[in-house]
Amino acid sequence: MISPQAVTAYAPATVGNVICGFDVLGLALETPGDWVTVRRSGRARGLRITGITGDGGRIPTDPALNSATVAVASLLRGTGRTEGLDIEIEKGLPLSGGMGGSAASAVAAAVAADRLLDTGLAQDEILRHAVVGERAAAGGAHLDNVAPALAGGILLTRPSARRTLVGLPVPPELTIALLHPRAELRTEEARAAMGDTVRLADAVAQWGNTAAFVHALHTADWDLLADALEDRVAEPARCGFIPGFGAVRHAALTAGAAGCGISGAGPSIVAFCRGTDQAAGAGEAMLKAHRAEAGPGATLYRSRVSARGARIVSASGGGP
Repeated sequence: MISPQAVTAYAPATVGNVICGFDVLGLALETPGDWVTVRRSGRARGLRITGITGDGGRIPTDPALNSATVAVASLLRGTGRTEGLDIEIEKGLPLSGGMGGSAASAVAAAVAADRLLDTGLAQDEILRHAVVGERAAAGGAHLDNVAPALAGGILLTRPSARRTLVGLPVPPELTIALLHPRAELRTEEARAAMGDTVRLADAVAQWGNTAAFVHALHTADWDLLADALEDRVAEPARCGFIPGFGAVRHAALTAGAAGCGISGAGPSIVAFCRGTDQAAGAGEAMLKAHRAEAGPGATLYRSRVSARGARIVSASGGGP
């Protein structure tokens, strides 16, 4: 088989924390997402970013600072390869939006490079290289974004454990309504607002909510799922950074959503809904509330949880 000269991969948006599972729960959406193309350059070595679209010219083009190129550089080191590669990034995700944008670019780049170079890496190896890219761009290794962007579904992530990822069932009716305000909130800023300690009562409540959420997924118990979707750790410290958050959350719950909270570090706001009709109603209520409290300029996404994470969308100049 002739090796391709260019490979494009897509990686979806993710919802980190899933409200009640700070740093340990994450899920993948079907859309939106990022596309990354990795192309053989003809040079003996070295990475070069040849184009970025959808970012307003704000994402660094220095290969040492961009999550996509850092992930590919890690893959090259890990596999002992030295090819020169050119990388193009098409951003479908907002910057600092709480939707796993840097993770998606890192994952898509690692998946595309693996296919282009025919390195045949296992999923956990690709994950390791993508985490290196995410750390460079976001200031930390946020496995609850990187893992679902790669593997899809709803995942329990355990960074220090032997079994790092645990796939969880997805109730077939589960639909996400996600509102992205025209605002940015850097992960470092949102994390710093939380401090270094959590009250014991809040920690115990959060552990209980996380365990209840996992059980609710396994049993499709929507009453328990709704009861579990409460964040006692991050939301109290972060909600003040998000204009109109309280009104938007109230609107989603009043419209029937099972739960509503901050997506990742914010400022996006996510609602968990039972079916597409409920997601449509909750989403419109969220938009209306945000418009009344904070003005126009928010984007609404509705999506099922994606069973697939990153995937190859094209391979040109060689085999399929």
